[in-house]
Amino acid sequence: MTIKNFTNKEISIILALIVMSLFSCQESQTTESQQSEITESKTSQSLESASYKRFREGKIRYEKFNEFNTQFKFTKLEGFEFEKGIERYYPSSIIQVGDKYFMWYSKPLANSGVVGPNDATDTSRAFHWDLCDVWYATSTDGLKWEEQGVAIPRGATGNYDHRSVFNPDILVANDKYYLVYQAAASVKDARWSKLFKTSGDFAPNVIGMSVADSPTGPWKALDKPILTPGSKDAWDGEVIHEPTFFVKGGQYFLYYKSHGRLPWTPNISAGKFNKEHADVPLATGVAIADNPEGPYIKSKYNPVLMGGHGSTFWPYRNGVCAILPEGPERNSILFSEDGINFHPMIQGLSVPKGGGAFRPGKYTDVDVQAGQGLTWGVSHLLYPYYHFVRFDCDLSLEHGDKINKGHQIIKDYINGDAYEYDPSLDVNK
Repeated sequence: MTIKNFTNKEISIILALIVMSLFSCQESQTTESQQSEITESKTSQSLESASYKRFREGKIRYEKFNEFNTQFKFTKLEGFEFEKGIERYYPSSIIQVGDKYFMWYSKPLANSGVVGPNDATDTSRAFHWDLCDVWYATSTDGLKWEEQGVAIPRGATGNYDHRSVFNPDILVANDKYYLVYQAAASVKDARWSKLFKTSGDFAPNVIGMSVADSPTGPWKALDKPILTPGSKDAWDGEVIHEPTFFVKGGQYFLYYKSHGRLPWTPNISAGKFNKEHADVPLATGVAIADNPEGPYIKSKYNPVLMGGHGSTFWPYRNGVCAILPEGPERNSILFSEDGINFHPMIQGLSVPKGGGAFRPGKYTDVDVQAGQGLTWGVSHLLYPYYHFVRFDCDLSLEHGDKINKGHQIIKDYINGDAYEYDPSLDVNK
């Protein structure tokens, strides 16, 4: 049949159907194309690798734009040379009074062997940190130190601090000086490993405090400890270790390391195993007080840091920084604006262990005056036996401001319309 056999009306209908079909097909193709573009656009916006997402949403930066990027340099100190039979460890934060720097630290009885709790006597130690007193030293340059003698001796028989006082830190407030330290009452409180009889701790132990009007003393110990371990099933149910201070908002933050009694730890201490925190070998908590002498109330958010053991704390800007030598975020610098919620700022550093930071401005409230950061301090090394070294770095407020200024130039470039080379973008200058 040819087109001649159709009437004019039929031909008009056929042509109309063809036009409608072509339009429908074109519309379908356009819709599919537009939908594809929309889907591709949405996909490109939502697909982000976990690493890239952390980078864009978190606070991590590349090293050259990171105010916390530093290299710790370690040097030998004069005045703390190796001495056979002498150990020193866990230096406090370092303060400057007049033209002198002051530092406090643990020093056990000289030439006393470490024999384990079963064989310990009044002159032989259960552990390295047994039979300690708190000593202090001074320096005019932070490199050459002079040991001055005992600041806090062990307490009388029956006191909470009779067996050992160790791992101190210093707080300056209200024109007074406050020393805090771990304290153990008796070798009967020692618990130790089934595998290594000289590896263990005092459980329970407590945090004591002594007060003086001068950094040279005399020191008066408070009648009672200011902090004790938690309940037997708490994350801090076994020990209270390594106290250190931070001041913000008119309150005193006392950080401490601890852990519960863990079922996989091969020790012979009695008590109920910790079930909830069995996967937490150690962590850091904080207790807060309105006055230097307390009472210190443990934060409901504890533990506030996962890890610890020889940590270093210092005030920075309107918050506090921490270095953790052990834990899932070890060898990192973490920062917290509120003293509770810490965020890792940089990882993979060679960090000081048991470090005491020099604190310029002593303990000024960071809400009143910005924390000036960290440029040097003293830490301990374990081999050939406990001794001190100095560490230097550049984590000062001035350095941080310079790095942040450079990073802001980059951010402004990203958000601007310019594409040409700009010498000011070279933050290394």
